[in-house]
Amino acid sequence: MDYDADKVDDAVLALMFLTLSGYRSWKGFDWDCLNRLHEKGFIADPRNRAKSVVLTDEGIARSELLFRQLFTASAANAPIPPYWAPLRRER
Repeated sequence: MDYDADKVDDAVLALMFLTLSGYRSWKGFDWDCLNRLHEKGFIADPRNRAKSVVLTDEGIARSELLFRQLFTASAANAPIPPYWAPLRRER
């Protein structure tokens, strides 16, 4: 089946927001997806013995943005910026 890997990456990054503790989140996701998130600069190298992965500052900001846009009722129709677009974190 063909699928949009960028959309899958966005969903995984958004779900990482649920288990975010400081800069760490559980890494119980598809390895190909985690590798792509690492290549995009959102997480540190996932290849280690830890059960969690470290998100970068940009990864945390995008994770929160995507979580709000994908999983909250108030932002259900908000457009999702492409991963290469600069982010401004809401305060």
